[in-house]
Amino acid sequence: MTGKSRLYEEDFYAWANEQAALLRAGRLAAADIEHIAEEIESMGKAEKRELISRLAVLLLHLLKWRFQPALQGASWRTTILNQRDDLADLLADNPSLRAQVDDSLQRAYRKARRTAGLETGLAEESFPPACPWSFDQIIDPAFWPAGD
Repeated sequence: MTGKSRLYEEDFYAWANEQAALLRAGRLAAADIEHIAEEIESMGKAEKRELISRLAVLLLHLLKWRFQPALQGASWRTTILNQRDDLADLLADNPSLRAQVDDSLQRAYRKARRTAGLETGLAEESFPPACPWSFDQIIDPAFWPAGD
């Protein structure tokens, strides 16, 4: 293990500060380029995970809103509104994530459907097998799914 890698493994905080200082000083040859690249890739993956997570929470509450109308309340409404705002902020900060929305929506719906079944006591099969709403619908502040 090189000196560059040792600090990365033993004290990430110190390593990160050291690498930032090296980059700011233009000392690229001394920087731990391999681990820097790894960390940058990891940051991008974290943004996509956040997109999926926020979509799953939003979809969960929209499913509960649709399938348990008698339990609709301020808490669910607040969660839906906050997740919509947080998604808009996330996409404004990371416009390239828009290309990931369709795939992320399907992955998030799978999680939301399972969780909705567990939280509502309804069979998972009570919920549509695929997301019944488009991304544009779920982020629309005027969209509140109603029962049939």
